[in-house]
Amino acid sequence: MRSILASAATAALACALALVPAAVGASAASAAPRPDTSAPAPGSVVPDQDPFYTAPADIAAYQPGQIVGSRPVPDVAVEGVPVPLDAWQISYRTNDSLNQPEMAVTTLVVPQAAWTGHGPRPAVSLQSPEDSLGTACAPSYLIATGQDVEETGLAAELLLANWAVAFPDFEGPKSVFMAGPQAAHAVLDGIRAVKNFDTDGVGAANPWALDGYSGGAEATGWAAQLQPSYAPDVSLVGAAIGGTPADPTAVARSMDGGAFAGFEYAAAYGIATEFPAAGIQGLLNSRGQQDFATIDGECELTILGQFAFRSLNQDTTAADPLSVPSVAAVLQQNTLGATAPSTPVYDYHADTDEIVPVTQDNTLVGNWCRDGGTVQEVRDLIGEHSEEAVARETSVQVFLAARFAGIAPSSSC
Repeated sequence: MRSILASAATAALACALALVPAAVGASAASAAPRPDTSAPAPGSVVPDQDPFYTAPADIAAYQPGQIVGSRPVPDVAVEGVPVPLDAWQISYRTNDSLNQPEMAVTTLVVPQAAWTGHGPRPAVSLQSPEDSLGTACAPSYLIATGQDVEETGLAAELLLANWAVAFPDFEGPKSVFMAGPQAAHAVLDGIRAVKNFDTDGVGAANPWALDGYSGGAEATGWAAQLQPSYAPDVSLVGAAIGGTPADPTAVARSMDGGAFAGFEYAAAYGIATEFPAAGIQGLLNSRGQQDFATIDGECELTILGQFAFRSLNQDTTAADPLSVPSVAAVLQQNTLGATAPSTPVYDYHADTDEIVPVTQDNTLVGNWCRDGGTVQEVRDLIGEHSEEAVARETSVQVFLAARFAGIAPSSSC
């Protein structure tokens, strides 16, 4: 929900960090790779025209999480106000949903204020709800160009706690929205990459947590769920997810024909791109083919405007495209809940959420609980989708702070 989620916390972050003294003598550790000086400055050109985002021909020879390149992001600003934050873009090897090698980018942001708490500085991988289909909509580009209202808004409480925050471009180089395994791999390998980067006091020893709302919660949930099998070396103290679209079929049926149908269209395009076996392209009629050509590369707000009050079957030869066996099978593969995360989860949702229905999130919690998970379920009787992110901002930080402190979590299971 880009721009909708921006809150007063963003402005508070700019003011508060501007008053915090920077650490004396802070510098990049020698373990960090040499910055790539041959690429354009971050944000000076769109990612599709920036060689920094191009994977090397031998990307398959890299290990998941191995760094390909890095470069500093200068002059970080929040709401136009320069703040004492160090930032870097880090490119690294990861895998798509079919376990094919690819390259992704994460943006590491570290407050310049010295960490004075117990142990190493905590770090959070924050999955921003990109909900888009183009690399120009990715967090790394928006942060570099100062268009990161949503990213800084969601990260405000975390940065004010003096924690490091990584923003992975978890949709990957193909910008695939709602592809669960792709997102999980990019998030977990992004943490591996930051550990390998080992800069500014953030390296192998730091404790890590996950955070995400809406489309970012989907990526966070998948990362938490797949961590034990895909990245057992990536230890997590906890994960916070809110407004989670856990079941793409249920969410699509709820959105179809409504004001937010653009999300359904974006998900259909993302799933079609990442999973050709779904056969979505073969179901498109002439209008569908035109709409897919139109939606390619677009960002969230444009998509929502173009496809409001549209029904997906207007674009397909099937009366109910979600029920076509090949489509239904892939959507089931991308439904959260098959196995429980080993890390504690804080799952919050407004009962009156007008975009992502709470019932399918309730099903997710039930499935994780039955599989032995630890889930603190929080439901607010009243609240809109965007309002819930702001309302629970502090609660998320409190939950994660308790996990970093080693306090045993409570569970609704």
